Amino acid sequence: MIDLHTHSLFSDGELIPSELVRRAEAIGYRAVALTDHADSSNLDFIIPRIVKVAEALNRTQTVKVVPGVELTHVPPALIGSLVLKARELGAALVIVHGETVVEPVAQGTNRAGLEAGVDILAHPGLITPDEVALAAKKEIFLEISGRRGHSFTNGHVAKLALEGGARLVLNSDAHAPDDLMTRELANKVVEGAGLPKSSLEGLLSNSELLLKRIGYAL
Repeated sequence: MIDLHTHSLFSDGELIPSELVRRAEAIGYRAVALTDHADSSNLDFIIPRIVKVAEALNRTQTVKVVPGVELTHVPPALIGSLVLKARELGAALVIVHGETVVEPVAQGTNRAGLEAGVDILAHPGLITPDEVALAAKKEIFLEISGRRGHSFTNGHVAKLALEGGARLVLNSDAHAPDDLMTRELANKVVEGAGLPKSSLEGLLSNSELLLKRIGYAL
């Protein structure tokens, strides 16, 4: 498994990064990204610490650890500048918390994240065909989510992505140990999104492609 969207105690997750990574390693993960929630208030606190722990764990464990961040509930007008700042601070993977239907995310967040050139637009809710076309043009990955609530629109996202030529990735958005996905659960999430069960390998290949793009080839 490859999971490019998880949270530790640096935001609202339950585990310190080392335990999160170890638990992922124990169930067969090949790569995991640490992508805690951030805005302008904590970006410069979280990212350097995630970078530091990722470097240490990558010297000692088999699972590849990617330092990242999820820009969350950031006003759309500020997303572009924070994406640049996150990369300057060392985030190898930048995610924007998309317009999930279960939270009051500001309208325009999806488009702002895409225009800013993020790596993944997480749980983009009722994303529009035009936004999917922009994701395809800019080679930004759209997320199929294993997270409760955020997964409500997986079918919509998958359908439009297939029609519009955008690439999909499957992530857990884990906040607790039990949120990490086994291959068995991942297959169920894929099928629940209306995709053939065989699609899991393609989604994992997309994750591997993204890892290679950002310099974390497996």
